[in-house]
Amino acid sequence: MSAPLLADPLGGPTDPTVIQHQRTGQWWMFYTQRRPHARGLGVEWVHGSRIGTAVSDDGAAWRYRGVVEGLDPANTPGRHTHWAPEVAWDGNRYHMYLSWIHGVPSAWAGHERHIAHLTSPDLVCWEHHGFLALGFRYVIDAAVATTADGRVRLWYKDEADGSTTHAAVSQDWHTFAVEGQVIGGVPHEGPNVFALDGWQWLIADEWCGQRVYRSDDGVTWSAQGRILDIPGFHAGDRQVGRHADVVVRGKEAVVFYFTHPHWGGSNAVEAQVGALRESTVHRARLWVSEGVLRCDRDVPAASPLPPGRGRP
Repeated sequence: MSAPLLADPLGGPTDPTVIQHQRTGQWWMFYTQRRPHARGLGVEWVHGSRIGTAVSDDGAAWRYRGVVEGLDPANTPGRHTHWAPEVAWDGNRYHMYLSWIHGVPSAWAGHERHIAHLTSPDLVCWEHHGFLALGFRYVIDAAVATTADGRVRLWYKDEADGSTTHAAVSQDWHTFAVEGQVIGGVPHEGPNVFALDGWQWLIADEWCGQRVYRSDDGVTWSAQGRILDIPGFHAGDRQVGRHADVVVRGKEAVVFYFTHPHWGGSNAVEAQVGALRESTVHRARLWVSEGVLRCDRDVPAASPLPPGRGRP
């Protein structure tokens, strides 16, 4: 059964992303470290978050490492909000695309959101390169992957366009040209893109499970059903799986996701102080059968990641 993977000291790990360290071979998890027990107005507990890290030798047993320092731009003293890190390796260095909000807002509306770009040689020390120019000031939840044309694409939630997924394209991981909306329809967030079994896949969090999209080029997408909408057997994995990240290992993949084990809503304002706000990170197995993405979230937590070559 998919038991929680991580003991976060604040009890609020969300938005996990997992990458393998190129030198040590260890698995590193970066995640939004929410503050579920913080006292404050409105949704202050969702803001003011740091980026937590955990490491694992096998992808099963995780050790909390601490928070990432140096993620704010220069000359911005005080506490700010860090969300939804996306971390990728370009063959020479690591890139982080981080959702960043100034200060610790108590309400959703009226506060600009930006995607910051940082690089690192070792996943520890990060250099800030500023905010991506994506045309709007309410963008979060970056995902990055190389598509069939050999270019790097960035997908993100555009809150100014109905909380839908937009894309931008780059030749160098630094400067992106906006392509516009690629996934419309109902509001959603947390896109994640990966290649598996000859297709590129995009999953997006609709707050009732992850909607699945398939593509042969990473540009045009067709919708399938949902994954992580059916409860797991573990007592802490009975709610929908939220904001996920996928690690491909050969013919299969592992999806890391979070849940609120004691709350199944979609509006964080509804979650009162305490257990309702707490979150846990889990993993599930993914594979493709007859062109359809399949998921089994009842994976023994102690089982290591399967061998194979995939996202580093």
